[in-house]
Amino acid sequence: MGQPQPEPLTPLAEDWQRALAVVAHPDDLEFGAAAAVARWTGQGKEVVYCLVTSGEAGIDAIAPERARVIREEEQRLSARLVGVDTVDFLGLPDGLLEYGVPLRRAITEVIRRHRPDVVITNNFRETWDGAYTLNQADHIATGRATLDAARDAGNRWIFPEQLTGGVQPWNRVREVWAAASPLSRHGVDVTDTFAAGLASLRAHDAYLRGLGDGSFDPEEFLEGISRPVGTRLGVRHGAAFEIFPLGLH
Repeated sequence: MGQPQPEPLTPLAEDWQRALAVVAHPDDLEFGAAAAVARWTGQGKEVVYCLVTSGEAGIDAIAPERARVIREEEQRLSARLVGVDTVDFLGLPDGLLEYGVPLRRAITEVIRRHRPDVVITNNFRETWDGAYTLNQADHIATGRATLDAARDAGNRWIFPEQLTGGVQPWNRVREVWAAASPLSRHGVDVTDTFAAGLASLRAHDAYLRGLGDGSFDPEEFLEGISRPVGTRLGVRHGAAFEIFPLGLH
């Protein structure tokens, strides 16, 4: 008996103009979603990055004060390689993020300021594979808070202190997209922008050199993610997303 075939993915809608990507750490978007960002900026769309932390606890051999500077520099370079000019850092503590009102408040402010049509975050399910490969606490907290903040942003009575200097409630986030979720049912063809996504991951040079024994191969890793997704889309390389529709509210 043959192996069951994976469920095909539905192509993501691309009838939008502005997206805000909110993730916990520098490099989070580059582990799979950056090639999709390159596709969208190549279409003339605007994508803004928001990094909740600066990844300062992510390199064992480099003290956090120095690592913060390095990782912010690498993230800005990485973003430029996929057509992203604006990168916000919220400066919250790496490795210690907690889901709750303070995190929702911080992300709500960014959504109200940038007024996106779509908000992108990383997988915030308990695992990466739907089984055994555990997700990281910062990713889970950030994704959950981002989903809530996308709704909070439209309610003028939630965090009303932010509504100064021309900032208004923003209730036009259509959907939140969680990249690389094990429950993804949608995807995007990144065949033509795979190389840009790879270059953006390689830009995190100091971080990658600090991984394990130093033998990490960015191209092999991204191929291992994008090829199976591409098969489900009927293309060579793909990026998968779980969609959370919000509608206008």
